[in-house]
Amino acid sequence: MSDTILRYVPADPCWQPSPEAATKAVSLLETIVPGADEVKSTFEDEVRFYDPGENWSGVECSACGADAEEWWGEAMETASAHEFKDLNTVAPCCGATVSLNDLRYVWPAAFGRFALEAHNPGIGDTTEEQDRKIDVPPIN
Repeated sequence: MSDTILRYVPADPCWQPSPEAATKAVSLLETIVPGADEVKSTFEDEVRFYDPGENWSGVECSACGADAEEWWGEAMETASAHEFKDLNTVAPCCGATVSLNDLRYVWPAAFGRFALEAHNPGIGDTTEEQDRKIDVPPIN
């Protein structure tokens, strides 16, 4: 059986909460998923890509909705070479400048320097009310 991770990542890839705020968020998430194997926060020195792992199901352009799978890999390599400091790229499908963070990942994914995670949370999805309490939408 595979592990499940419920993950919250701020919309702003560079933003990080204070350590105190992260501790409070962990405590709050523990009340939402009391049966989780582990609940933790992680701080990264640089922006990283939080991918859906085995649940990868593709990616679409945020400007025109076209399948972006064909050009996404090269755009990721370029952004990665610059430590994800600039997530903007020109989408070949429509010529629009889009952020890799704003693309429509079929299974949620995000860029960030902070994540709040629950390992094997024991629930399918969180509610909108629970998400509002955490104050960032989950990617799972």
